[in-house]
Amino acid sequence: MLARTIDILGDLIAFPTVSADSNLAMIDYVASHLEECGAAVHLLRDPSGSKANLFATLGPQKDGGIVLSGHSDVVPVTDQDWSFDPFQMTKRDGRLYGRGSCDMKGFIAAVIAMAPTFAQAVQDRPLHFAFTYDEEVGCIGAGHLAQSLGDIGITPSVAIIGEPTEMRIIEGHKGCYEYTTKFQGLEGHGSAPDLGVNAVEYATRYVAFLLDLKDQLRTMAQPDSPFDPPWTTVNVGALTGGTVHNVIAPKAQVNWEMRPVQKRDADFVKSRLQDYCREVLLPKMQAVFPEASIQTEVVGEVDGLVPTLENEARQIVASLTGQNDAGVVPFGTEAGIFQNIGMDVVICGPGSIEQAHKADEYIAVDQLEQCLGMLKNLATNFDETGQ
Repeated sequence: MLARTIDILGDLIAFPTVSADSNLAMIDYVASHLEECGAAVHLLRDPSGSKANLFATLGPQKDGGIVLSGHSDVVPVTDQDWSFDPFQMTKRDGRLYGRGSCDMKGFIAAVIAMAPTFAQAVQDRPLHFAFTYDEEVGCIGAGHLAQSLGDIGITPSVAIIGEPTEMRIIEGHKGCYEYTTKFQGLEGHGSAPDLGVNAVEYATRYVAFLLDLKDQLRTMAQPDSPFDPPWTTVNVGALTGGTVHNVIAPKAQVNWEMRPVQKRDADFVKSRLQDYCREVLLPKMQAVFPEASIQTEVVGEVDGLVPTLENEARQIVASLTGQNDAGVVPFGTEAGIFQNIGMDVVICGPGSIEQAHKADEYIAVDQLEQCLGMLKNLATNFDETGQ
């Protein structure tokens, strides 16, 4: 089974599924493997038609099934100094190199390799496969999939997300909310600043207010928060605007994000910013130039995975792996989207997040072996998971 998994991983890495490009060739490849096992396969295309989610089922078409999930897209390799062709798997010293090897085509390869075994094991409880697009740019595909499940008429109860955790059970992570805020001012000569509206100046005030909120969030941390740091964080990724020294900048842009521990923290930040713009910044800008504006675009709002006392997914994976503990991680995943539509969710997959997104990304062969061990135990005990 390991050799088959490695062969499939090599095929998957060869599909250059960078988020900016199509994933259809890889999705068709995976679909054909699952259809050969007798799975009912749904391809759910995005509005452009150039990308698709795959949702497939072994067993009865009914509620209460288990989902094995991963994303098909990978981050770019542009400006990274690779020692190997990033889209051709390279084997060396117990490692398998290639873009997406750990994040997260290694998990997908193991699941596809195990599909024929699962087909023989599944009886009364369905097993689903969910492979999404555009996780790396805001979990867009998973949001689309969550909406589509209602149309398909299936409500699974458990999801196992195979992000790289070195096969540790993860039951929680913060959300990831990303925004672009654009400022439209009025150009003018730098010698007459009162006759223009300097968009960079107002963007700077906006950032200063955002950083004040960042400090306030530190005081709002829950004493029992399992996260490190325990509070909701804010990061300003970029502030751009203006051209030369003596021209009043007519446009500016702030790219920023927050990682909320809880949704009310995000609501606090957004409402305070809206009030500040409406009551303070915009009146000053529009007193000079009525068409001045501040517009915030939502790049993505991905909710976190909230640890819960009762979690069937945690219980199942613990029994499969022999682990007694579950932890939290700082990075985001699609898990919260599945949780929000009623599933019990954990994250557990092969590879280390330390290798993800970097040049010479790799997955250790022994990590694939551990993942296959978990999946083989799932197949062996699948009829017991619904009891």
